[in-house]
Amino acid sequence: MTVRTLPLTMVLALLAALALPAAATAATAAGNGNAKPGKTYMWIDKNGARHYGDLIPPEYAQSQKAVINSQGVELQRDEAPKTAQERAAEQQKALEKQERAQHDRFLLTTYTSIHDIERLRDERLAQIDAQIHATNGYIETIETRMKSLSTRAMEFKPYSSRPNARRMPDDLAEQLVLSDGEVRLQRTAIDKQKQDIQSVRAQFDADIARYRELTAPQG
Repeated sequence: MTVRTLPLTMVLALLAALALPAAATAATAAGNGNAKPGKTYMWIDKNGARHYGDLIPPEYAQSQKAVINSQGVELQRDEAPKTAQERAAEQQKALEKQERAQHDRFLLTTYTSIHDIERLRDERLAQIDAQIHATNGYIETIETRMKSLSTRAMEFKPYSSRPNARRMPDDLAEQLVLSDGEVRLQRTAIDKQKQDIQSVRAQFDADIARYRELTAPQG
């Protein structure tokens, strides 16, 4: 077989022709800033639809995107920038996770058994019950005083039917108003204390359930 050698000018011309497509591809990639030769890009539009191509349109430069090789394997992923609401939600979620972890440590380091939790619960409830009992006693004292004030008030106008009845003294009227307001205030306090009982029960029930989870045998 005879091997013929091409003239040097023809070899140079052939190499130049082959180099033109590669140079054009490199120039296009450099101009767009997001293209890599031999790579396919995936991006997600504003409607959540996926698109594939050699170049990512400029309007989707900040959207979620990925680089995929010729076998369809994802090589790199860039998530879309998060909104202020998304960042705030992530921070809140992280804070809640941290608080749960701290509370778990508190349960494990404070109590040695569920009986310890139940004993503390009963002590808290007994304290609130004692407060309610004391408040009820105070209300009874005020109401007894109000009855005495009301009896006195019946001697004066506008409660007395006697023609010569005098106008109720200002200090008596003031004491009646203040006593009635104090009774209302204390009854509101009792309502709050009863709500505290429900809250304490719910919190300790949740702690008992969580303690059981944390101390349950593994496996």
